[in-house]
Amino acid sequence: MQPSLFGRLPIAFDGTFLEMRRIPLEDGAWLDLAPGWLEGHEALFDLLLEEARFTAHRRLMYDRVVDVPRLLGRAPTQGRSAALLREIARALERRYGMALPSITLAHYRDGRDGVAMHGDKMGSLVDDTIVVVLSLGHPRRFLIKPVRGGSSRAFTLGGGDLLVMGGTCQKTHVHGVPKVAEAGGRISVMFRPAVPEASAEEEARARLSKVRRFAALSA
Repeated sequence: MQPSLFGRLPIAFDGTFLEMRRIPLEDGAWLDLAPGWLEGHEALFDLLLEEARFTAHRRLMYDRVVDVPRLLGRAPTQGRSAALLREIARALERRYGMALPSITLAHYRDGRDGVAMHGDKMGSLVDDTIVVVLSLGHPRRFLIKPVRGGSSRAFTLGGGDLLVMGGTCQKTHVHGVPKVAEAGGRISVMFRPAVPEASAEEEARARLSKVRRFAALSA
């Protein structure tokens, strides 16, 4: 473990990634999974609740506006958590050879919060990119499923677990965190590359892809 250099925080992460294992998926997609990659996840969870700004969002779904069932935020730019998240991002950048300037947060307050199956919007990067998820707090199930059909694969992400979705994953697969009857609080920290602005043609293709995804999931 690489010790934290941030005051007296009891936090450390594995900058060697020796415990990480690669899980091949269909159609050029893959996952990297490192259980317990971050020690002291509870301390970072509490620190983000203190230093980050989480907000409730609403979205249009079909013919009505609904609450987004989780709180969303961005990584703090100042404070102890900001320095620690930047250090984690640098370790990931060295590992994967790409910049990860976007760090966002999702706070699942209890089992009633979740996220439906979806693929992240990665623009022209979608054929070969990564999205990193660092899980803090209570364990939750994480599902991933091929867009072209087939069974979902389920993983339980516990506190300190690191999951990397790579290759074509955001194009060929959808993922989500289902709601459950009971669960404690969880924060998901996401590290992503900067996404280039999409052209009108790319926007149209993305809309068509979304329609096809919904059709596949409904089949």
